[in-house]
Amino acid sequence: MRKVFRDVVTIDEARNLLFKYFSPQRTVETVPLYLAVNRVLANDVYALTDVPPFDRATMDGYAVRAEDTFTAEEDNPVSLKVTGVIEAGKKPEVEVSRGEAIEIATGAMMPKGANAVVMVEYTRRRGDEIEVFKPVSPGENVMYAGSDIMAGELIAREGSRLTHREIGVMAACGIKEVEVYRKPRVAIISTGNELISPGEKLVKGKIYDVNSYSLAAAVEENGGEAILIGIARDNEAEMRRMIDKALREADIVMTSGSTSAGAGDVMYRILDEFDPGVIVHGIAIKPGKPAIIAVSDSKPIFGLPGYPTSAMTVFEVMVAPVIREMAGISESEMTRLKARLALKVFSAEGRREFLPVNVVEGAEGYSAYPVSGSYSGAVTAFAFTDGFVEIPENVVMLEEGEEIEVRLFSQLRPADLMIIGSHCVGVDILLSILREKKPYMSKVINVGSTGGILAVKRGEADIAGTHLLDESGVYNEPIIRKYGLRNVLLVKGYLREQGLIVARGNPKRIRGFEDLLREDVTFINRNRGSGTRILTDMYLREVAKKRGVSFQELIASIKGYTVEAKTHTSVAVAVASGKADVGVGIKSVAVNYGLDFIPLRSEEYDFLIRRDRMEKEAVRDFLECLTSEEFASRLQKVDGLKVYERTGEVVEID
Repeated sequence: MRKVFRDVVTIDEARNLLFKYFSPQRTVETVPLYLAVNRVLANDVYALTDVPPFDRATMDGYAVRAEDTFTAEEDNPVSLKVTGVIEAGKKPEVEVSRGEAIEIATGAMMPKGANAVVMVEYTRRRGDEIEVFKPVSPGENVMYAGSDIMAGELIAREGSRLTHREIGVMAACGIKEVEVYRKPRVAIISTGNELISPGEKLVKGKIYDVNSYSLAAAVEENGGEAILIGIARDNEAEMRRMIDKALREADIVMTSGSTSAGAGDVMYRILDEFDPGVIVHGIAIKPGKPAIIAVSDSKPIFGLPGYPTSAMTVFEVMVAPVIREMAGISESEMTRLKARLALKVFSAEGRREFLPVNVVEGAEGYSAYPVSGSYSGAVTAFAFTDGFVEIPENVVMLEEGEEIEVRLFSQLRPADLMIIGSHCVGVDILLSILREKKPYMSKVINVGSTGGILAVKRGEADIAGTHLLDESGVYNEPIIRKYGLRNVLLVKGYLREQGLIVARGNPKRIRGFEDLLREDVTFINRNRGSGTRILTDMYLREVAKKRGVSFQELIASIKGYTVEAKTHTSVAVAVASGKADVGVGIKSVAVNYGLDFIPLRSEEYDFLIRRDRMEKEAVRDFLECLTSEEFASRLQKVDGLKVYERTGEVVEID
């Protein structure tokens, strides 16, 4: 039977309830040094011996008494008698007396009586003597015992996350194994009749299990050990059996799916059978409200929502801190940074929102670009973003330009090439060719042509893809000037054929924009600020003028005008799935999805670049790819895209 959520609680209330019944405990285990990377030390570690453990030569040459070389000059060398050879790894049996030298290898133990090494380059061998052409000072080219690390010295502190650096130091001290905090074992179960494992054949009505793999990776990243239990069908007995197995094998259990208030969502009933059972059902968080927290015999069970972004949000907020505490990982390791919001954001009052964002560095610091639209069910909302912004329950709007704090999912990796602007498959082709040229890390944020122009103006983007048509009939240049950009260059790109995308066979017999006014036609629009949206509105204004009505009155009568798609592909998918009858997009995506295409016009897709970014190697290589024969050849294979005589032409805008 359908039910409603229990009392929805705040995040803080949920944590308090959890820790009322569950107390995270750390346990210690001893592991071999070579397996200790990324583990957290449970105790301070002290050096067992000096490093180096003896005075050693740092150069190939001759061990000498430094004072015997003080008078050496290039034209008046000092002669010393060679009395032996010391190889690395052997204890010297000889001693250096006045006027003597012993040949020595790098890393070899210094002999008694010697206090310096003359590099072989500054000597000449003559029988059993050498001539020294350059003096050395006491201690030159010698590393003394304990000069790197002294016995008893603290070399690694409890709570440190071990890297190759600490492990190398401990190896140098002869340490074979270390005590670390045991990784908490976290069992993961995905639920749903619609799920199949990656690698299986995808049939209609089925989707691949995303959550098991993304959650497992997140567990490992946060210091835990992931155990994949498998996929449970929407069957209470099967779910209960898999949860029982998970509780036997793990310290923490996570399930995803079957947490909402629908008739088929049974996780609540199953988890409430344990003791004390469900302690939270419903958290005032967006996305992720349907989350469940239960406890069984002091082990926590987290019932996460099925949508990937909702599941990962609840994991980051509720589960990850528990794993890190048990693994001994400090919260201070989680990177945060200050940024300015690139776009205005509205939030739901009464729920704390965790908004995925992309972070870019501009001339005046970092900017955060929110993931637009409904993102709780989107895989890419988490996969291709840098972190999230926490919006309190009492905040309903964040202004553009407002300073916010971004919690990064991992260390921010600056891109070699930042492209912000209009979405196009041609850009993907260019970046593919660029990667073949050099292993650049490129980042693309699709916010529409207008957003790209503003990103270039703020110094956030190296390149902006744009295709904005001015009333004069000229693409891009007049509009860029209207936005007041200076010291930028417009590099002409390629042509894209825009048109109406309709179902195969065009069953609704759509011929043009006037058909959008019909009651039986549903339209899918593009996002505001995109060149396609501006082109669409231009055609609709002509229809409004022809009919003698206002533009606002006209669009109010179009079913679906307010529904926005972020990319051309989204438009094609909406038409292919029957969600919409028609949308405006480029020919290539229509062909890819087996849809019909009604051409409107060829548009100019260009690249806006700040003049100072032309010095970047990645930008220069990108433009070289644009004018290459390889790009022209690959683009020609894509329906509706082609280079032309102006491709690569540079227009200066001052």
